[in-house]
Amino acid sequence: MNGIPTSTNDSRSAPPPQAGRVEFGHAAGNAMSMKWSALHDAAALVCTLAGLQPEMRKPDVRNFPAIMRDTGGWRYDLAKQGVDDLASIMEPGLAALLAVSARGQSPRPAAAALWQEFVASRAALLALVPPLGIKRRA
Repeated sequence: MNGIPTSTNDSRSAPPPQAGRVEFGHAAGNAMSMKWSALHDAAALVCTLAGLQPEMRKPDVRNFPAIMRDTGGWRYDLAKQGVDDLASIMEPGLAALLAVSARGQSPRPAAAALWQEFVASRAALLALVPPLGIKRRA
């Protein structure tokens, strides 16, 4: 009639695979990536409250969620759990620092302690990155 195929078997009428859809694995990886980025934004504020200069994000830190997603397996599972655990430390810690600061008291000593905890936890997470030669799940 109008030249538009009406058959459901016509491959032209079906959207290409994954068009407009995100696979669950990628969505989970994106969630970890967003949380990782938010943690670093919070850590930059903690740095400032501690009287320190916020650090530049190096590529290995910036790319950590993607590397873990590509690696998969137990390393990815531990990375997700570790990022969640780190968020559980940073959220109330940052709230306490802001409350102290709002009262006009110096948050520097507590902020420095939280910063050191963040750095140590992040280093443990970055140790999950597989050494060269271990195949990723690409």
